Amino acid sequence: MHFLSEELENYVARHSQDEPELLAKLNRETHQKILQPRMLSGHFQGRVLSLLSKLIRPTHILEIGTYTGYATLCLAEGLAQNGTIDTLDNNEELYDFQRKYFDLSGFGPQIIQHLGNALDIIPTLTQKYDLVFIDADKENYINYYELIVPMMRQGGIILSDNVLWSGKVLEPVKPNDKSTKILLEYNALLKKDPRVETVLLPIRDGLTVSRVL
Repeated sequence: MHFLSEELENYVARHSQDEPELLAKLNRETHQKILQPRMLSGHFQGRVLSLLSKLIRPTHILEIGTYTGYATLCLAEGLAQNGTIDTLDNNEELYDFQRKYFDLSGFGPQIIQHLGNALDIIPTLTQKYDLVFIDADKENYINYYELIVPMMRQGGIILSDNVLWSGKVLEPVKPNDKSTKILLEYNALLKKDPRVETVLLPIRDGLTVSRVL
């Protein structure tokens, strides 16, 4: 489902900050070489992530779901001096692809890649996070969230991607569609959880911004 017409989406992108050259190259190479390139955040959402990170000026960022590293580099643009990003992914085949672009960006030393199951890795991390971006398997969104909230600084921001799920959140849920069922529960949880204040933005496939109280 497109929430805006293609023409309006193009207008929005043209009137937002330009995509940096390195990210444009990463975007092209992802579409040329990597399966499911639609998973890439892309120009407009990438500029949203960059701007949010610059407003927050996080010292420590946690990203769950690296894919090819596009969103990672957008978030890195707002890092405080000597800040770090822990980025988690379970696809070993993308590890070197990610690292190539991380090192080309100049943020390489600040980006720590973790390979494996995020539910196993998160409890081993020791930082207090200022900014978290959840963009991994939807069936574990609630599990990720419950692990993350105690690790956040007061006032920290949790960003959750794909929360509109191509409009499936408005449709009858099919019996075997666990992802949509979990996303419906997750969206309801964020709305009522007294530990956060939340706004759901209809950006691309839905981006929730939750501030930890």
